Amino acid sequence: MNSFHKGDTSENLFDMDYSAWNVRCTVIAAGFLFYFVIFILSHWLCLVLSVTYCSLPAKEKVFWNLAVTRGVFGIQGMAAGLWALLKDSELHADKILAQQNWSWFNILTALGFFMLENAALHGFNVVFKTFDVALAIHHFFAISGFATNLIWDNAGHYLPMMVLLLEMSTPFTCISWILLKAGFSHVLPWKLNQWFMIHLFHCRMILTYHIWWVCWQHFDRIRLHVPVPQAMVFFSGLFLLTFIINPHWTRKKTIQLFSPVDWNFAKEASGRENGETSKTLKKTT
Repeated sequence: MNSFHKGDTSENLFDMDYSAWNVRCTVIAAGFLFYFVIFILSHWLCLVLSVTYCSLPAKEKVFWNLAVTRGVFGIQGMAAGLWALLKDSELHADKILAQQNWSWFNILTALGFFMLENAALHGFNVVFKTFDVALAIHHFFAISGFATNLIWDNAGHYLPMMVLLLEMSTPFTCISWILLKAGFSHVLPWKLNQWFMIHLFHCRMILTYHIWWVCWQHFDRIRLHVPVPQAMVFFSGLFLLTFIINPHWTRKKTIQLFSPVDWNFAKEASGRENGETSKTLKKTT
């Protein structure tokens, strides 16, 4: 486990002994707590600042705050993924075994986020009697995949960072959904955001092909160094994401551009057009 200490030698946030389980658990808990605070702050701020938010039923308020939390995590995922893709020479030099302190920090905080996401998702499903199969599968493989990096901790971090980069679309998904609920799907900023979000979903497809290519190029080393259970979780999730989930979401986002409907709550909105609350907002302001 000598690869734990290949990071920068300067003392900073990332310089910790990630081989110690107490450090790992602390960072995971910090990630969970940080994103839980984001969820709560989103609720409090929107209660004060948004007439639209106050008019939504409880189910949609929870979804709103989850979207904001995912959006913030997406910023972290983009930063980590782009740094690994464009900047970090050590991860590039050995895509199968190289690790860095900063990548350990991102894996552990991401695991904390995915724990929060899974708890929120399944709690949401139980309380409101809903179930999104694609999202549940996505979250299952996300938390399982990142957990395997703790169990078999000699595997490299380039591929996990590329998986984090797949979260690039979430900030723009958040903006799209909030503006849609506020009744601004007809304005240019919403359409531009939707266009860019669709573009990022296509970029996600390209990125999954890049991940497949890296795996193909280094398949012998993967067979040698990556345990079979870890490889099974990774490739099963990557297969579903590449050929089922990503195309499904890209299609739905493209349809939404031309027919701005919130399909997450289509039944609830059947008697109320999106943007009904924006009229109240205009009167209030």
